[in-house]
Amino acid sequence: MANTFEKFEFKTGGAWKFVMHGPDGTNYPNENVFEMIEAPYKIVIRHVVEPFLTLTVLLAEKANETELSWTQAFDNPDTYVAIRHIVEPANVQNLDRLTAVLATA
Repeated sequence: MANTFEKFEFKTGGAWKFVMHGPDGTNYPNENVFEMIEAPYKIVIRHVVEPFLTLTVLLAEKANETELSWTQAFDNPDTYVAIRHIVEPANVQNLDRLTAVLATA
């Protein structure tokens, strides 16, 4: 899967718009708003198109490392149940990619 970023305003109230391109050629537009950024420990992102959700990322120092907590709260629990089989593996892949990038830093 690849993404095309249209806008990324990393500030409270800023927009983050991108299109995810599926392996079958399907495009998935995404629109988000950074609801809260409390540097360097908390980021709250609101997904403002279907599926509606709020993503909260927390960072904490733990023994000279950084612990990352990633929580997605869907407005409609039925939506989460319907797409869980996509969301959970995608989150694991994204966090694995992040881990790999940070390991080379």
